[in-house]
Order: sequence, then C-alpha cells, then structure tokens
Amino acid sequence: MASPPGGHVFLAMLPITLAVFISFLTIGMQMPVLPLHLHDTLGMGTLVIGLVIGLQFAVALLSRPWAGNLADLRGAKRAVITGTLFAASSGLAYLASLAFVATPATSVWIVVLGRILLALGESLIATGALGWALGLVGPQNAGKVMVWVGIAIYGAYALGAPLGVAVNAQWGFAGVAGAVGVIPLLALAVVARVRAIAPSASRRTPFYKVLGAVLWPGMGLALSSVGFGLITAFIALLFAARQWGNASLAFTAFGLAFIGARIFFGHLPDKLGGAKVALVSVAVEVVGQLFIWRAQTPSFAYVGAALTGLGYSLAYPGFGVEAVRRAPPQTRSLAMGAYVAFMDIALGLTSPLAGALAGVQGIGSVYLAGAITVALALIIALRLAFGTPATTTHASLGRTP
Repeated sequence: MASPPGGHVFLAMLPITLAVFISFLTIGMQMPVLPLHLHDTLGMGTLVIGLVIGLQFAVALLSRPWAGNLADLRGAKRAVITGTLFAASSGLAYLASLAFVATPATSVWIVVLGRILLALGESLIATGALGWALGLVGPQNAGKVMVWVGIAIYGAYALGAPLGVAVNAQWGFAGVAGAVGVIPLLALAVVARVRAIAPSASRRTPFYKVLGAVLWPGMGLALSSVGFGLITAFIALLFAARQWGNASLAFTAFGLAFIGARIFFGHLPDKLGGAKVALVSVAVEVVGQLFIWRAQTPSFAYVGAALTGLGYSLAYPGFGVEAVRRAPPQTRSLAMGAYVAFMDIALGLTSPLAGALAGVQGIGSVYLAGAITVALALIIALRLAFGTPATTTHASLGRTP
C-alpha cells in the first residue's frame, strides 16, 4: 500500500483518533474518583482497591485475542463500534452499584461488572482503532499510528481526570457514572461515515503465533508500563494519605508531558531506532518514579508524574515499532492486540501487588518498587538495540518515514 503524504496520513486518522479520545475520556474520569469512592464510600482497603482497578487490565488482556481476531475477520470498524457500546454499558453498571451502597460488598461486585464491561470496550476500541488506522494509511506508517492513537488515549486521561473530579464534586459518583454511560456514544457519530477497511484475514490466527513474534518488545512495554499503572491506581491515594489535596493535577502533568513528547519527539523512534529511543525513555521514567517516591511536597510529585509521562510516552512507540517489524501483515489488529496485551499483563499485576505492598510498607513504597521494575526494561531495550537484529516478517514493515 502506497504511503499517503504526511498531512493526509493525519487527516485520514483524525476521526479514528478523535473517537478514541472521546471513548477514553470515560477511563480518565474514573482515575482520581473510583479509588476514593471504593475507599471513602464503600470502606475498601488498598488491596481490594488494587484488585478492582487491576481487574480492568486483566480482562482487557484476556479479551485481546477475541478483539484482535474480530477486527481482522469482521472488520476493525465493527470492533470500534462494538467497543463503544460496551464502554457505555459500564456506566449503567456503576449507576446500579449506587443502589447497594448500604451493602458495600454487593456494590463492589456491581462495580466489578462495570470494570469488566469497560475492559471489553477498551480492548475492542484500542485494538480496532490501531488496526483500522493501519489499514487506512498503511503499515509503513505504523509509528505515526501509535503516536497519534497514544496521544488520544493519554490526552483523554489528562483531561478526563480533572473533568472527573469536577463532575464528582458537583454530582457525586452518580454524575461520573452517568457521564461514562453517555460519552462513549458520542464516538459513534464521529466514526459513522469513516470508510471501513476490508477484513485482513480469512481465518482465525492462533494468538500464540503472533504473541511469539512480539515477545521481546512486548516485555519491554510491560515493564515500562508499571510506572503508568502506579499513577493510575495509587497517586490519588498518595495525595489523600499525605493530605496534599486534589490529585488530578498529577494526572494532568503525566498526560501533558506524554502528549508533548509525542508531538515534539514522536518522529525519533523511526529516525534513530525504536529500541534506542526506548532505552533513553525508560531511564527518564525511572527518574520520575524516584521523584514521586521521595516527594515531600505535591510539587515534587507533579514533577515525578510529568517525568513518568515523558519517559513512557516514547517507550511505547519505541518498543512498538520493533513489534510491528516482527508481525505478519495479515494479522495487523491481532499483532497490535498481542503487543498491547503485554501492557495489560503489567497493569493487571501492578495494582494488586502494589496494593499489598502499600498495606505493609506504606503507599509511598510502591513508587520505589516501580522505579526498580521499570529499570528492568533497560535490559530489554539494550537487547533490542544492540543484540542480533531481528528478522522482519515482511519487507514492507521497515522504518516509518
């Protein structure tokens, strides 16, 4: 497939990118609100909170093969549309949970149902959008696709967090739940008239075949995703424990740094090599985690969140370009699902393990553990950058221009 000019690539991806942004606002809105709802309203401890937050990523992981094959076999547009409906239904589950606040265990289980529905929606939207965009602009623009879809996702986190806090302050968790039920439907209007791409596969591909192709880049993504997972699940609790007030600015600092790095430096993985850029990016992320661990004021925590976002921003496409080079072209959505599945594994394990650690060593300790874990991604980046060059599965997946 011929590569469209740079501006045309952006315009071709714009409706899909906007739909991803709108859909992921619902996740951003929950980040600073749901942990506090579970803790303050329902009286849950850090371990339970970690399990509930991490469940979304665990379910997303398990659903990646289904989502990827659905997009490859039935069309990526159908996957995105179905995902928005799942995401909207999670808001209805949250609303239903509020009827059982007097019996917290029941309310938590209904919240769990909402997290499962949200995870299925997120999996379909993210996997379908990546495959759809790759189909529209060509796999030679894989780096651009990951950069802009990533900007949409983390921009939604950055803006969704303060929006969620504002809605929660005005209407409580019921207002947040209602917004989660409505906002994803707006994405349907955005993509309704976008050209669908033909299914890229005629039969189901075993997930393990694609998983093996992206193993090492995926492991790098998994380790580098821990810093993001810790901010998602525990930064609000850290601010509450230290009486620092509103934690939404930490999410905003993360998101703005993430987006800024993507806009100004997103071309570097293609120009310098994905693994080499990931190497530097992971080091920056480690520093960010250490800043949060040692923070004595909210300002230091904001700096740590920004450095974490700055580093993680280019680690994702850095490792991702290496993954795309190794994946067969007829399984583009499944390959992207397999790559992102490593992030799901990391985020699914991070929340409950960090919750258990916080219960024993205190909430701040999770960020020291995060720095150590993220630092392990340096080994993966070194292996990819300076080890034996990988044999690409097809010639067209070279460096993006």
